[in-house]
Amino acid sequence: MKFATKTIHAGQGADERTGAVNVPVWLSTTFKQDGIGNFREGYEYSRTGNPSRRSLEQTLARLESARFGLCFASGSAATAAVVNMLDPGDELLTTIDVYGGTYRLFRDVFSRYGVSFRFLDTADAGEILAAVTPRTRMIWVETPTNPLLNIHDIRHLAWNKHEKVLLVVDNTFATPCFQRPLELGADLVVHSVTKYLAGHSDVVGGAVLTSDEALREKIAFYQNAAGGVPAPFDCYLVQRGIKTLDLRMRRHHDNAMRVAERLVTHSAVEGVFFPGLASHPGHELAKRQMSGWSGMVSFSVKGGRPAVNRFCEHLRLFTLAESLGGVESLVCHPFTMTHATIPAAEKERIGITESLIRLSVGVEDVSDLIAELEHALE
Repeated sequence: MKFATKTIHAGQGADERTGAVNVPVWLSTTFKQDGIGNFREGYEYSRTGNPSRRSLEQTLARLESARFGLCFASGSAATAAVVNMLDPGDELLTTIDVYGGTYRLFRDVFSRYGVSFRFLDTADAGEILAAVTPRTRMIWVETPTNPLLNIHDIRHLAWNKHEKVLLVVDNTFATPCFQRPLELGADLVVHSVTKYLAGHSDVVGGAVLTSDEALREKIAFYQNAAGGVPAPFDCYLVQRGIKTLDLRMRRHHDNAMRVAERLVTHSAVEGVFFPGLASHPGHELAKRQMSGWSGMVSFSVKGGRPAVNRFCEHLRLFTLAESLGGVESLVCHPFTMTHATIPAAEKERIGITESLIRLSVGVEDVSDLIAELEHALE
């Protein structure tokens, strides 16, 4: 099946008992056993497994070209499940411009248990590989990154890393509609399904995808033992959102491209970060490993924080809020919102300045969005 067809049919067949065309919401916490240890279809207790969750996991696995999918109550819970595979003394390499919640989880939670984390100031695959030490067991990259939209060369990292080092790619921004890291050699893919996959700002969730059965077993053990799983109704909402993923992502792509092109020409704008622009340093690489740009656009305005405040005060269609990937357009100030936990000096050094604005461009009529941005910039 082609991708658009998978979003509607993969893991979402009609219910065999009733013929219902939508996957039912299985709210039961426990399941009848036909004799001791004789579970119907393997279901025992909803923390361990639930039909609604299994259906979503199968759908996500098919979309990401994975053999296995595991769903969690949030993107942070999915991240924790992956990092939990590391032992005291192990090292994880990542970059400084990761999502602020990921930075916080690495630095303030897992570092307390003897795992070390190095936040590199680079998007160059060669420099990341050169930083690997005998203790390194995992490389974690977002591509595009949040919020600077840097591009990492997944294939180069995957093909040149040591076999003992796992490559994990956070694919939240691109989604499997535009990028499939496992096909490029990554070991694991992580998603905040809260964002584009669900797509309507009404559910929080996360997922881990892999084709490695041993990794799947380790993460599934943690999923069951720690219990950070999504509710059945949350799984239903995500699966319903996925049915329109292909349609939505293409509209996000088109709208963001138009917005970025207009921002580049505006006199109040200092710089635009968007991989779809030929001027973006990762543009050619993005074209090789992505088929679209999603709806994320970041830019810096002249005039610093006071100008940012005035800009946000004059927005109506763009809502000032955390998160991204919904059908509605959002505006975010990364310095004080999504990346508040990163030290100010570190943020300034890498370009997450008080002048930086991040847009999650929605699926509204793009002429309305551009008109509002022009008005706010004036």
